[in-house]
Amino acid sequence: MTKGNGEDPKTGSRMERFQQGVRKRTLLAKKKVQSITRDDVKSYLLRNAFVLFTVVAVILGVILGFSLRSYKMSYREVKYFSFPGELLMRMLQMLVLPLIVSSLVTGIAALDSKASGKMGVRAVVYYMSTTIIAVLIGIIIVVIIHPGKGTKENMHREGKIVQVTAADAFLDLIRNMFPPNLVEACFKQFKTNYEKRMFKVDIPSNDTSTVASIISNVSAAVETLTQMREEMVPVPGSVNGVNALGLVVFSISFGLVIGSMKEQGQALKDFFDSLNEAIMRLVALIMWYAPLGILFLIAGKIVEMEDMGVIGGQLAMYTVTVIIGLLIHAVIVLPLLYFLITRKNPWVFIGGLIQALVTALGTSSSSATLPVTFKCLEEINGVDKRVTRFVLPVGATINMDGTALYEALAAIFIAQVNNFDLNFGQIITISITATAASIGAAGIPQAGLVTMVIVLTSVGLPTDDITLIIAVDWFLDRLRTTTNVLGDSIGAGIVEHLSRHELKNRDAEMGNSVIEENEMKKPYQLISQENESEKPLDSETKM
Repeated sequence: MTKGNGEDPKTGSRMERFQQGVRKRTLLAKKKVQSITRDDVKSYLLRNAFVLFTVVAVILGVILGFSLRSYKMSYREVKYFSFPGELLMRMLQMLVLPLIVSSLVTGIAALDSKASGKMGVRAVVYYMSTTIIAVLIGIIIVVIIHPGKGTKENMHREGKIVQVTAADAFLDLIRNMFPPNLVEACFKQFKTNYEKRMFKVDIPSNDTSTVASIISNVSAAVETLTQMREEMVPVPGSVNGVNALGLVVFSISFGLVIGSMKEQGQALKDFFDSLNEAIMRLVALIMWYAPLGILFLIAGKIVEMEDMGVIGGQLAMYTVTVIIGLLIHAVIVLPLLYFLITRKNPWVFIGGLIQALVTALGTSSSSATLPVTFKCLEEINGVDKRVTRFVLPVGATINMDGTALYEALAAIFIAQVNNFDLNFGQIITISITATAASIGAAGIPQAGLVTMVIVLTSVGLPTDDITLIIAVDWFLDRLRTTTNVLGDSIGAGIVEHLSRHELKNRDAEMGNSVIEENEMKKPYQLISQENESEKPLDSETKM
């Protein structure tokens, strides 16, 4: 049936309903816009107070720092001025140790070995993939822009570099995974040192002239037969700092054991769960102080900065190249990965991380930012605690996208400055060693400079030329730490999405076990109730 004008009534009614729906939505949208009151604005500002204060602190810190540079403050005055920032660093670092241990133990213990194994594989695949992508981006950008064009004679050098061989650095990484003393691992890391030693070398000789010289002159014979050789030898040593890698390995192992103990391990599980909750409450208190600390950290670093005149020419181009590489990875690659895997808006997720990203920018340490990252992911983005407790501590220790990109880029920049043409094999070597070195880098300020020695040594580049880039490293270190924290956080979101079925199954199992326990307890509860009800009757009969 059709209307007189030839229109199908069903189609007409559908169109009318659609138009009415559009009108209703338009009216509702207008009402919402009109109904934004002062209370709504106030509640929004209260909800985002931490983020707003922190962003304002960064802006004020930059302005204050550049304003005070004209006063030429002494080193002592700069240290006094930066003291509030130093306090923030100490507060955050104070929480890192108990947070890593408690979060990993509870996170692993809350999952069965199968679920935690799958989650671990997904996290490691994500870490390796993003790190390799970051290295490739760094290599491509530095080859295209070619910031090292020219000579290094006019470039400013700053600081000294401690030499370390790639083999010793790799062995140190494995040694730190298995600390012999857990208490010492809380404040020290193993590090190979070098010292000069004299070795006696005997030179055998059958020449008769040597025998004649022995007879004629004993002292001359001793000098001829015996020579002293000087050699640098590796000796065991240590550096101050939390051995996070060793604590991560121990905590994962301990958490797996507690999880397998079922009821026997419940007391330990509850203890670490309570410890984790207490640490997060401490983090909530420190967050109120964080904006002030970040303000003085940034301002103090700008005041302390050397003459800006040294940052020109090749060094300025190098800085721009690193910034472009980090931006491509942080703004394009990581959000795109998140969207492709989860099919969710990455910018909403990243918006909930602003507090952590700004803290990373201020502190320049992914480990120190860890407490804030936990709070942002769990409370704002609603990521499952079992995922964050496992992924974040491991990520802050071994997942360093920004550091890997920076090390590969810096190594090729130093090759360009030395007019050293790298072949394809050497570029592959740089990419592999930069990936490995970023895993070994500690989550502390300027840790990338130490591990870069390994990358340069692998292709025979002069390690002393690292001093050419130290002048701008304090600034670039903040940007790559922010990229590292973003990579860890997006990794937590992706791993949660991929592990959602295992987490739901685990919840169902836990729910069934609770029901079974209650069912088992019911007969005993009924018996006890009957006994209690009988007691007064017995007492009455006795009376």
